[in-house]
Amino acid sequence: MQKTLNNALEAKSRGAKLYLFASQIPKEIDLNRFDGCFVLPKSTEDLTCVFETVALQLLAYNVSIMKGIDPDKPRNLAKSVTVE
Repeated sequence: MQKTLNNALEAKSRGAKLYLFASQIPKEIDLNRFDGCFVLPKSTEDLTCVFETVALQLLAYNVSIMKGIDPDKPRNLAKSVTVE
């Protein structure tokens, strides 16, 4: 976990926004370093990935709307699907 956090903080130091998605926040995490924190419902280990996936898809959808990109017509989809 420490390597992941270090990489995220490196990206933030270069201007990236940093958001935390977690069902429980470890004590060693300083929330002041993040631009936002999303607390996901607690669940079994098998279902956690479902909640994470839905949350990240909603984030991607809303970011595309804010940037003026139509999420129903992704760019270069045909090329990425047909080219191997």
